[in-house]
Amino acid sequence: MGKLDGKVAIVTGAAMGMGAADAAILASEGATVIVADVSENEGRAVAESIGGHFRHLDVTDENNWRELVADVVSTLGNIDILINNAGVVGFTPVATTELAEWNRVIGINLTGVFLGIRSVAESMKAAGGGVIVNLSSTAGMMGYSNLSAYVASKWGVRGLTKAAALDLGRDNIRVVSVHPGGIRTPMTAGIEGDAMYRSQPIPRIGEPDEVAKLILYLVADATYSTGTEFIADGGATVGQVLNV
Repeated sequence: MGKLDGKVAIVTGAAMGMGAADAAILASEGATVIVADVSENEGRAVAESIGGHFRHLDVTDENNWRELVADVVSTLGNIDILINNAGVVGFTPVATTELAEWNRVIGINLTGVFLGIRSVAESMKAAGGGVIVNLSSTAGMMGYSNLSAYVASKWGVRGLTKAAALDLGRDNIRVVSVHPGGIRTPMTAGIEGDAMYRSQPIPRIGEPDEVAKLILYLVADATYSTGTEFIADGGATVGQVLNV
């Protein structure tokens, strides 16, 4: 028996990278997983590989969310788990960030999380409770240059997580945030050099399955945790190892 037998999970941005790893580990523990993404071909391939179901989802589209939740509830039952993983990054300093770029990053990374939480809340209540894991970043714990919109969005996810945990806790719905550091995904493909990780306590880039294992723990076992942050960053936010 798996830890998540009988559970229904939605994973956004699950067509690749951390989202695909999250979907796979939840499915391996018995969950019925909805691979939700705008990338049709990649998303369908992930769903097929894990025995899940692909659904097209633009996380910034309120109607997309409404249709997805209604479809899942009518065909698979109430939603027990939501992994708000979908995200983008934009490398621009604050003084030259165009409003359209700001809105794009905030829309996907923060508004998409808000819409996800709001959309599944009633289904989780009907199921007697649930778990929502919001993917933030170490950029939700500290600042980074040339990433103004991204940092703002990830701090927003951290704050939204706390507010949602307070609003939903009495309905037996836990809400937590996960803060990865550098992880080997398509998003970090251009910045994977070992040099930038050399001063971390764990001096290497992380792998998607290392974050997925943390998420499985949060979903299945961390039953007394809500509203707080869980960091998977090789110790980057702790400080630097000097003279390396």
